Amino acid sequence: MLNYLSQILSITAFNLRSIPERKGAALAAAVGIAGVVAVFVGVLSIAEGFRAAMTPSGSDDVAIVLRSSADTEMTSGLSREETRLIADAPGLARNADGPMASAELFVIINLPKRSTGTDANVPFRGVGKAGMAVRGDFKIMAGRKFESGRNEIIVGAGAARAFAVDVGRKILIGQNEWDVVGLFSGGGGAAESELWTDAAVLQPAYHRGDSFQSVYAKLASPQSFQQFKDALTTNPQLKVKAVREREFLADQSSMLTNFIKSFGIAIAALMAIGALFGALNTMYSAVAARTREIATLRALGFGSSPVILSVVFESLALALIGGGIGAAAAYFAFDGFKAATINWQTFSQIAFAFTVTPQLLVYAIVWAGVIGFFGGLFPAIRAARLPIAAALRET
Repeated sequence: MLNYLSQILSITAFNLRSIPERKGAALAAAVGIAGVVAVFVGVLSIAEGFRAAMTPSGSDDVAIVLRSSADTEMTSGLSREETRLIADAPGLARNADGPMASAELFVIINLPKRSTGTDANVPFRGVGKAGMAVRGDFKIMAGRKFESGRNEIIVGAGAARAFAVDVGRKILIGQNEWDVVGLFSGGGGAAESELWTDAAVLQPAYHRGDSFQSVYAKLASPQSFQQFKDALTTNPQLKVKAVREREFLADQSSMLTNFIKSFGIAIAALMAIGALFGALNTMYSAVAARTREIATLRALGFGSSPVILSVVFESLALALIGGGIGAAAAYFAFDGFKAATINWQTFSQIAFAFTVTPQLLVYAIVWAGVIGFFGGLFPAIRAARLPIAAALRET
């Protein structure tokens, strides 16, 4: 066993030392694999960033109530009486002002992008008195909160980056002029892509009468969700459904996230085929250039298996070096990059940041290793099958 391992180490070391003599081909293989990894990480970091933007931070103690037949807030509708019954349900948290439940409206407006000046869809939300308290990660970053009953709005940090909405300016939305009085953060979640105002002001501005679309409710504890949900679904006066905010937002982002992941994997797979052929060409060239050396080693008593493993290890080494370079380049180029895209399930813009996670980097390195393994396997088998006598006569 020791002799077997010694043979593998000896031939592998010999192969690695000879790489500088083949630096052109080796560099081409490493760069090809680095490109595959960079694209793989870059595209999937979009999906990770979008998923993170749609997933609120914190515990599962916030629920969203919609009409039972609705899949999104846009297709939901609730009367004031229904929102009152929801606020009176057991399982809700309460403070000095009463139940922590916010009856809300959700409309889509057009605002110009900072980068291009072209209009894009932006969520404009009317919130109740408890709207900010319900969301525990809400924080005013600049300016102040809007005042009830006035045409004042506060803008999420993501929306402020993407659109021409600055604190202190007036903007025309619909038939009304609105004062932008504050900038807020929401834990990096979807709320940061929205504009907020008083629901009582938004209702007449968009002719919504006395209706709402959803109720955001703070639960007494995460364990209170089932009690709250059962109280609503068993009430004959209500036809509603309750879901946890985290689950609701994850579902709202699923279509685009899955598309981006599928698209990214497809592109990476096509590039991987090209990189695989590059690795095969490199390793076949390496084997051809060392035909006599490999034959000499086998004539001296080195077995076929050590030869195969040594060539595979060389290919893996090149692949992992290329993969590491590609992963590092993708991390520094993409992680934290700010962007905005349309969420197909709400047809509104969502601001987010590309997110390169450690798990994604691990997947990329594994992908590089797979390319390297198969790129070295077939040339390795060829090296082991070379007839010793014929190989020794090659020049």
